[in-house]
Amino acid sequence: MKSYIKIVAVVALVYLIGVILLIIFTGNLTSRNNGTKGEVSALNDIAKTAESNQADLSVMDAYSYGFDYVIVDMTQDILYTNSSRDLSKEKITVETAIQNRYPYIYLKSGDKIWGCLIELDDGLSSVRRIRNRFIVGISLAGLVIILAMAGFGLYINQNVIAPFRNMKDFAGKVAQGNLDEPLAMDKGNMFGSFSESFDIMREELAQSRKRELELQKKERELVASLSHDLKTPVTGIKLTAELMQMRLSVKKEQENKFISSEEIDVLSTDAEGIRQKAEQIDALVSDLFASTLDDLGEFKVTVNDEDSSVITSLVESYDNKKLVTTEEIPKVVLSIDKNRMGQVIGNIISNSYKYADTRIDISYRLSEGYLEMEIKDQGPGVPSEELDLITNKFYRGKNWQDTDKDGNGLGLYIAKTLMQKMNGDLVAESDGDGLSVTLIIPLS
Repeated sequence: MKSYIKIVAVVALVYLIGVILLIIFTGNLTSRNNGTKGEVSALNDIAKTAESNQADLSVMDAYSYGFDYVIVDMTQDILYTNSSRDLSKEKITVETAIQNRYPYIYLKSGDKIWGCLIELDDGLSSVRRIRNRFIVGISLAGLVIILAMAGFGLYINQNVIAPFRNMKDFAGKVAQGNLDEPLAMDKGNMFGSFSESFDIMREELAQSRKRELELQKKERELVASLSHDLKTPVTGIKLTAELMQMRLSVKKEQENKFISSEEIDVLSTDAEGIRQKAEQIDALVSDLFASTLDDLGEFKVTVNDEDSSVITSLVESYDNKKLVTTEEIPKVVLSIDKNRMGQVIGNIISNSYKYADTRIDISYRLSEGYLEMEIKDQGPGVPSEELDLITNKFYRGKNWQDTDKDGNGLGLYIAKTLMQKMNGDLVAESDGDGLSVTLIIPLS
């Protein structure tokens, strides 16, 4: 409010200065309007003086009347003038005086006219001077007001528009997530405290984001820790189930009289069920652990040169159901992480086992700088509108709830992420007759 009062006071002062200048430059308006009467009286005085000094008009030099005049005789010759103008080129006569509206008086000696006094002015010079002074006064007053308006505009731009422009840019940066750059502000302008509130809001948002990121990181670290801790008991369950199956097989071979063959078969089936469930849990925990490591930026890939025959070994190690048919792989050197490549192939074969459970055909072809490995099953495939989504984290398809298939939507996501970290890629295609996954493996 104080700033606003100061602005009003400055504008009022400038306006007053403009009015004063107008008054000063038009102050003689009234007296100048009476100038015509004064000049008529002075013209009469000059005429009387000239008539009294007809023989020697040079005495007129002693008098000053503030305007130029000339005395001519009846032949239109100049007898006297006080004008500095060059009148030799001008013919001053009574006729020209009438044409130019010059005031004039005939000079007499008794009843005889011997000359004419002509004022070299139309009597409007004072009006012209008043007009000129009025124009100058209005111009100066207008100039002062314009300068005041310009100054006021600069003040508004600096103290109102610029702060709002800064806040607009600041809001855009906040919307883009840039919360580290403070809002430039001047506490001296009328929006100083308002700008400070915006900057306080930025600081609070930055702190909230920091706390959120810390919580997310702790959450991921907790999931990673739990995933790692769960693998130990799961491994124990698997070993126990395998031990039970081994012992039951021994008992069955010994034909133990206390346990019938049927009971051994039931127990063996139960142990197999425990082992399968433990493997499912182990796969889920492994995928969850890998996904969490990726979120934490700790999903490490170490690329080395490997002979292409390692791919064949990896396929055989993950083909538990012996459903894979593969053609001969070209003899090349690959630039891969062997363990991560095994994880990729294992996830794809496991995914095919789960959703297709058909023959799996693997073919190879060399491209520019890459080995393309196509893994294709004969299952129902994937709808075309979902092909770009199946490699997203936690995506399981629109109809997954209508199936009895377990899963977490991480297998293909992890496989694609690992391939990209090895400077390759994973491309999924489906023509309604099975799902085809192509691994683009970089050559050394």
